[in-house]
Order: sequence, then structure tokens, then C-alpha cells
Amino acid sequence: MLSYALVFLVIAIIAAIFGFGGVAVAAAGIAKILFFLFLVFFLVSLIMHLARRV
Repeated sequence: MLSYALVFLVIAIIAAIFGFGGVAVAAAGIAKILFFLFLVFFLVSLIMHLARRV
């Protein structure tokens, strides 16, 4: 999931360089959503791993 976020971030940067504002904003929004989903899943996984060890 983090790799997809990075791909959309690169797409947003390239689109912004070439002047495609709408595509850049949409790709950046998708990248942000995927990054926060990755962060939530990572934290839940970390908590579950720590809870399992106790």
C-alpha cells in the first residue's frame, strides 16, 4: 500500500511539473489517503503484535 502511495505521489509531482493541475491534485489526494491508511494499518499491526507477546 505504501508503494501505491509513492506511485501516486510521483504521478502528482510529474503532473504538476507539466501543468496538469487537476490530475496533480487528485493524485496527491489519493496518495495522502493511501499513506494514512498505511499508517493506520501499520499501527494496528504493531499494537496487535505487542499485545500478542504479553
